[in-house]
Amino acid sequence: MEQTPPSRLALISALAAAVGLAAGGAAWVLLHLIAFITNLAVFGHVGFHPPTFQHLQASPRLIVIAVIGALLISLLAKWAPVIRGHGIPETMEAVLSKESRIAPRTAVAKPLSAAIAIGTAAPFGAEGPIIVTGGAIGSLVGQIVRVSPSERKILLACGAAAGMSATFGAPLAAVVLAVELLLFEFSARALVPLAVATSVAGGVHAALIGSGPLFDVPHHSYAGLTALPAYVALGLACGLLAVVITRGLFFVESMYRRLPIGDFWHPAIGAVAFASVGLIEPRALGVGYDAIGDVLNSRLALGAVAVLGIVKLVAWWLALGSGTSGGTLAPMLLISASAGSLLGAAAQHLFPWAHVSIGAFAVVAMAATFGAATRATFTAIVFVFELTRDYQVVLPLMLATVIADLVFSSLSDDSIMTEKLTRRGLRIGRHYGVDPMTVTPVGSIMTRTGPSAGPTEHSVDEADAAIVALHLMVDEGIEVVTVIDGTGAVVGTCSLHDLLEVRRRQRHHETRQEGFASNAGRRTVT
Repeated sequence: MEQTPPSRLALISALAAAVGLAAGGAAWVLLHLIAFITNLAVFGHVGFHPPTFQHLQASPRLIVIAVIGALLISLLAKWAPVIRGHGIPETMEAVLSKESRIAPRTAVAKPLSAAIAIGTAAPFGAEGPIIVTGGAIGSLVGQIVRVSPSERKILLACGAAAGMSATFGAPLAAVVLAVELLLFEFSARALVPLAVATSVAGGVHAALIGSGPLFDVPHHSYAGLTALPAYVALGLACGLLAVVITRGLFFVESMYRRLPIGDFWHPAIGAVAFASVGLIEPRALGVGYDAIGDVLNSRLALGAVAVLGIVKLVAWWLALGSGTSGGTLAPMLLISASAGSLLGAAAQHLFPWAHVSIGAFAVVAMAATFGAATRATFTAIVFVFELTRDYQVVLPLMLATVIADLVFSSLSDDSIMTEKLTRRGLRIGRHYGVDPMTVTPVGSIMTRTGPSAGPTEHSVDEADAAIVALHLMVDEGIEVVTVIDGTGAVVGTCSLHDLLEVRRRQRHHETRQEGFASNAGRRTVT
């Protein structure tokens, strides 16, 4: 890619600051709207403080409330179909195939639909919807202000990252998530605006919500090398758990697609299903941050933890698979923390010499499972650390998370974020490298020409990067440009074939995607 001039980078960074402020405000509004609807619909009183489901009584009334919310979401989806699901795949698709253009109505419809779903007891988190909402705000700014598609992509990513930063107070993880799932590049022109947007949004979080960690956890002492084998086993287990979580969701989604009725009624059917399951353990409904905190601090009996985790998993499958609106992160954190607690109790019996704690296993399991299921490994590592501020578990957390990712990658082709895109014919790679077009001089790939050749109006300097020649060919609709030296004399030509050869040499060193040749018509993005 071309080097961004400082003046242009300053402009995009200023826009990113505005996007960060707007996304931070949107996050605050969404969290309070969820609390208001939950208090009103589920508990029957007016309030803006997030309620706890700890003492919620199981009642058939929950099913009625959930169905009403689902029908409202189906009506809203007629106006904005993109609100269905957790929304991150659609945001990725906008980046990769729609020049980062998201309809303005998404910025209103997505948070409203998520607030209705979560407020009527759906077992979701707010993170996915606010990431989509922030992305829509960034895309809208990029459509109003005259910017290039690549700059609009950066603004979209800034909005998405800002939404996450403002919701969780996790600016570092928000930057890494934007790089791993949205930007598909690692460059100063992207990182500088991202840092600006997430810093501003993090400031909004500190001012309006608070500056402490989302989850308070007890002190965990790390026992060094003797404890690592236990965390290796945990990483293996979390990789398998991520496979179960994702494949179970894909299966439930496929079952809904086979129903002989229209998509409009799917969320209502899902509402009946998840609310009925939720009657077993009402704490599995709603966002469940307080339940996560109780699991991390070992405040629940292991039997209660097992029931809570299983009910949350099944209810979340039934709800999200129906095509309603809600996030994936909070449910996965509760499910994986519950599994980690159970595995931690087992590890204390199997590895008594390791001196592991149940709470530490729960924290590490959150990162390992989330990172594997989303294929956003480094996001998960940084995110869970920022959520707990527990530095003592960073080393085992890193080890278990990468092992879980290896297990998941060996068993599954698609993550929870890419499965929909694959079905639509868009394959997402995981290669983050230097574009050879930016580091290859034109002079090294040009075809030498005789001294009689004269310059043309479409010329590039032999010291320029190959991407300059590529942009000139695209802009002018030509396949060959002349190459000149420092004195202006023609020394050769550069053709589209020459540039394709540079790209071919790069692809030769990359891992071939299994099944690519047999999937005619599919696009691969790296």
